[in-house]
Amino acid sequence: MASTMDQIRASKLPSNMMQFAARGALQVSAAENIEILVYLARHNPVFGATARMTLAGWDEKSSRAAAADPQTPREVLDYFISPDNLRPALLPNLLENPSVPEAQLVKFAIGASRESIAVMLKSARVRTLPAVLQTLKSNPFLNKEEAEELKKLLAPVEVPAPVQTPAAVKENVPAAESAKVEPPQAPAVAPESAAKPDEWGDDEALDAYLKEHAHDIATEGEKPFKAVGGIVELLGHDYFPVSPEESASEPAAAPVPVAAPTPVAPPTAPLRENSLQKIARLDVKGRIQLALKGNKEERALLIRDGTKVVALAVLEAPKLSDGEVEKFASQKNVLESVLRQIPLKRKFMKNYKVVRNLVANPRTPMDLALGLMKHLLTADLKNIGTNKDVPETVRKLALKMYKQKEEQANKK
Repeated sequence: MASTMDQIRASKLPSNMMQFAARGALQVSAAENIEILVYLARHNPVFGATARMTLAGWDEKSSRAAAADPQTPREVLDYFISPDNLRPALLPNLLENPSVPEAQLVKFAIGASRESIAVMLKSARVRTLPAVLQTLKSNPFLNKEEAEELKKLLAPVEVPAPVQTPAAVKENVPAAESAKVEPPQAPAVAPESAAKPDEWGDDEALDAYLKEHAHDIATEGEKPFKAVGGIVELLGHDYFPVSPEESASEPAAAPVPVAAPTPVAPPTAPLRENSLQKIARLDVKGRIQLALKGNKEERALLIRDGTKVVALAVLEAPKLSDGEVEKFASQKNVLESVLRQIPLKRKFMKNYKVVRNLVANPRTPMDLALGLMKHLLTADLKNIGTNKDVPETVRKLALKMYKQKEEQANKK
């Protein structure tokens, strides 16, 4: 079988054999077929789509066996647990498989669905992984009962002080030396991620925005962050709250025995908070403050906020760059109100790329796209006229305007 895989990797198999491979029809074991299919799905541009379809309908029994087997290749396990490919029936086996690294489970926990959260909390392995539980705690789809359960799982275990006899005390460390044990001092400067919205300070722009949208803010109130298009699409495939090396090497917090009558618990290193976790714990007003005063990464997340008043606040941020607006104008996963607001800003409309991206964006309302089309150059009109993603009306008008400009140019 190794020779067959080598031939597939080198693209040396005949076309008809590659088609058989993409359909899972090679005369090999189920595990080997799965390994071949995953390789084709990830790396072969010709037969990849067929292989993905085959994997999606592959026999559940053999799929479960592969998901549970620690000897299954890492590439197969990564494919199975990817949110784009995950089959819910395989999740319990994947969670318990020790060959699926903790860092991969941390990544999965950020965007886990309601159903996946319930499965994760039933997993014996997941319940022993503090990094996964801490990340799961910030999942926007977590309900109140699950949050309480996570709180109990993450609570430190208290160990009673050891009872010492008088003889044992005499043989122990002298009192003068035991007095040297001091409780850990809190850091002088709190980490930036722990800062509260009130600590960011106020300015005229923030005050003005809060006053102008006071009614909307009061209406939305405690509405949580929910990304347009979903969390998985928001994060992408390469998102890791912590690096695999850090996650693998970080030991679970454990009490350290102290010889003194009253032991002192060791200091617990604060868990680093990523931008999504920071945003998930904020209410609407807090997210508005972050949209106006946060960094580029936070703005990229908040522009996707399903709460209109928050998403529009990003466009008012003083540090918002032209490059960011160009990207927002081309995004299909933002509210329609965001795309309508961009042309109302004169400074944005001075940027030709913003105008072009809005017209080419299939998410842009048709009336807006048609009105902006007159500002486009001939080459861009031609490209939009052949772009099947945009609405047919926009495409036809772009082609018509392109032909008119070509005719005028030929007359000169």
